[in-house]
Amino acid sequence: MNIYRGCSHGCIYCDSRSDCYRNVDFDTVKVKENALQIIRNDLRRKIKKGVVATGAMSDPYNPLEKKLCLTRNALELINAFGFGVAIDTKSSLIERDIDILCDIKSHSPVIVKMTITTADDNLSQKIEPNVMASSERFDLLRKLSNAGIFCGVLMMPILPYINDTEENISQILHKAKEVGSKFVYPAFGVTLRHGNREHYYGKLDELFPHIKQKYSDEYGSRYMCTSRNVKKLWALVTELCDKYELLYNMKHITQSYRQSYNISQLSLFDDINY
Repeated sequence: MNIYRGCSHGCIYCDSRSDCYRNVDFDTVKVKENALQIIRNDLRRKIKKGVVATGAMSDPYNPLEKKLCLTRNALELINAFGFGVAIDTKSSLIERDIDILCDIKSHSPVIVKMTITTADDNLSQKIEPNVMASSERFDLLRKLSNAGIFCGVLMMPILPYINDTEENISQILHKAKEVGSKFVYPAFGVTLRHGNREHYYGKLDELFPHIKQKYSDEYGSRYMCTSRNVKKLWALVTELCDKYELLYNMKHITQSYRQSYNISQLSLFDDINY
């Protein structure tokens, strides 16, 4: 479910900026015409219940949502038709909708995934300039968890030569546990293709001088730019997540948030590769 098109968060790494999506003027958020009517009609036609995923291409809680309430209205439809919901976001505005998420949770699976790529607020404000700092996102996870919402951290992308350090990963995992997260799902690298690559490299020149050359030397024109530290970072995630009792495996996250619900359709993590 993508009610909005484009994004105003300004994250330097966003894959949705890639030319293949043909989203002209990406930083200006657009509203899809008749979105709620389309969603309503689609849900009415479904015989089997499932989980509606949103946030993969555009944050459903962008600044326009505060006034338009389209995501909230969509959640009300999802609730009325007996579906579950999976939400990706970086926005504090989701706190407004905890009540409707709790209503949905009473009959169907709910999962909220808060993107957090660094434990350092100063760094988060550089690479994700138009959203709340990482510390505020952790605070929001605490509120979601206290409300009984199954929630956790999308720890992605972890950018080579910028935040792919053991110290950063350790701090994120510690804070995730501290605020009541159920999982941390990582991706140690960044995807770059035409449109997104040029924007990202421009931001590297602006914010992190000399790092662009390292990308050019190491990755060339590769789509997937995996951190050179990936093995030791995965080992750290495995060790600390087991210690903190945090889920980090797709299959286990899926099973856990769907537990006790009879959902036979594909879940969020069954059909999306990050």
